[in-house]
Amino acid sequence: MKLQDFQCSKCSHPAHIPFSVEWSDDDCIALATEKGAYITGGGWTRRSLIIMQVIIIMMLLGIAECGNMTSAVFGDRTHVFPAAFGDFNSDEYPDLFVIDKNRKSIEILLGADVEPFLRASKNLRCEFDLTVTSIVPGDFDGDALMDVLVTLHEGEKLSSVFILWGNGGETLDCSQKKELFKLTGQPLAMDYNQDMIIDLFGSSAENTRMFWVFKNKSTPTGIPMLMDQNRLYPELRIPHSHAFLDMNGDSAADLVVTTKDGFEVWVWNKEHGNFEFDPKTNKAFPPDAAHVGQSLFLDIELKGNMNHLLPVCKNKDCSQSTIYVNSSGKWLDLKPTFFQETVLWGFVPPHPHEMFLEAITLHGGDFNMDGYPDLLATLQHNNIRKTFLLENVECKTSCNEFSRTFVVNWQALDPYNNNTIMGVFYDFMQDGILDIIFVHDKPDRRVSAFKNNLDYDANFVKVMVITGIKDKKQPVIPGPLGGRKNRTYGTNLPGPQISYETTTTEGNCRAAVAAQLPQSAYFCLHLPYTLFGLGRTPNFIDNLIVGVSGEKRTWPQIIPNSQMVVIPRPKNHPEKWTARLFVTPSKLIVQSFIALLATCLFISLIIAVLYWKERREDNYERFHFLH
Repeated sequence: MKLQDFQCSKCSHPAHIPFSVEWSDDDCIALATEKGAYITGGGWTRRSLIIMQVIIIMMLLGIAECGNMTSAVFGDRTHVFPAAFGDFNSDEYPDLFVIDKNRKSIEILLGADVEPFLRASKNLRCEFDLTVTSIVPGDFDGDALMDVLVTLHEGEKLSSVFILWGNGGETLDCSQKKELFKLTGQPLAMDYNQDMIIDLFGSSAENTRMFWVFKNKSTPTGIPMLMDQNRLYPELRIPHSHAFLDMNGDSAADLVVTTKDGFEVWVWNKEHGNFEFDPKTNKAFPPDAAHVGQSLFLDIELKGNMNHLLPVCKNKDCSQSTIYVNSSGKWLDLKPTFFQETVLWGFVPPHPHEMFLEAITLHGGDFNMDGYPDLLATLQHNNIRKTFLLENVECKTSCNEFSRTFVVNWQALDPYNNNTIMGVFYDFMQDGILDIIFVHDKPDRRVSAFKNNLDYDANFVKVMVITGIKDKKQPVIPGPLGGRKNRTYGTNLPGPQISYETTTTEGNCRAAVAAQLPQSAYFCLHLPYTLFGLGRTPNFIDNLIVGVSGEKRTWPQIIPNSQMVVIPRPKNHPEKWTARLFVTPSKLIVQSFIALLATCLFISLIIAVLYWKERREDNYERFHFLH
């Protein structure tokens, strides 16, 4: 910067002038100092400072594009179909398992902390001869490395099962594609014998209920479901929404089975080592249901109880659509309003052979971080399909014995949700804020990414429970969240129950519960971790409880904005379980730091200018004094 003197007026020695500055309309700066009054001008004009202030304000506000961030997430890999989430390379960034547009090849897009946030690799792609119908990631041989189970379409409702065995690197071994068995429909990933190795449940090719128990890379052992011979059990429903989660509060995951008549709950009996049918929990479908969708299990009241949600169409064209919740054995109609002014929307009727539309599917997640889980649902009107956000709100009228309901936010995702047939939550930035991946309908058949920019600072806690099986061959891997090397203790585990207890700023007690990876079939797309929104509550979480295989452990006083990786090893001694805790600074802290830094830099710059000016005047006076 260059300053030029326009006018200088010396002050007498007795005079004392406090420092002051004045800015004229013609961009001149008047400075009053002990040595005199100066009127200066130059490159450092009002316009320059205004531009700098605007830049600083933009930094403080964190202005960013709220909406489309497809290129930043996927790059040029947009013609793929999301099928499952999992941490394939054990770097604690969730990866996306996708089916290619031709539906005969699969690919893994690895999660990253820089753009693109989901990146492709030529070594993470395998092709098949038949149409791929589903992908189930998990450790199926007990080596602590993630394998990839793939089902292929064999015929009417019949699927063949293949597994691509993990090798610990960022490659897929496509050379050992061998069919293991056939089944009807798609499988549920679960842990039948509580050995932390993923097993399967489903309907065999002969339509019998079957568990497939894995131990190593050999063909799994088929174990028929142990059923009372004196009781008549209905056939399993295809497509189903079986689930593996704790339904009775004993910290052991139970089995929720979808039949053609309704739902059965098979409770895990630790003493006998099997699942036993509980007839008291048998639930028929709602009597007015013409189409029944996929079950979803969420704690929507924040009372620490798991709620069973069920989307239903009351007529064939789904013009009368609703969502039921099961409370105390009764189906209660939440009565969400699907009217957009005068336009009536409804669920998309099931299309048996169309991807993502085989069944009515809801996806849950806390989009606005207020603590109450919200929903993503695909609705249609006159063949126009869109995925909308259904916000979890307090029910004030016609509540039908339930304190919460869902209201469609028609504008929240507009226009990025145009012509979409599915939306699923995903945290692109790994900052605890859920964004959305959309799947677009024909003719595009592509994916897009929607960034969620909250307009307020909210807290969260993220918990991931892994199998606890130790990797003996490759015990050390880079850990980006911790910034150091971390030991590998297995992969994502289905069935754990995670809950917390805390106190709000108003002094009220709050509790919530969630299940990790309770479902795996028909594009349910559950994230491999649990994310609780805490709203604006800055308090410590009083207790965080993790239950696995009938055991549980409580961690007290968890810091908000924490990310926890729980290692339940050894399984039967929860007091020895370990947790790695990483704290993510809140948006407010980051913005405050940027504001402080920008202010300090701005003040330092002004001081430097004045100091330079003062030194120049001193040198000028010294030069004249010497001459």
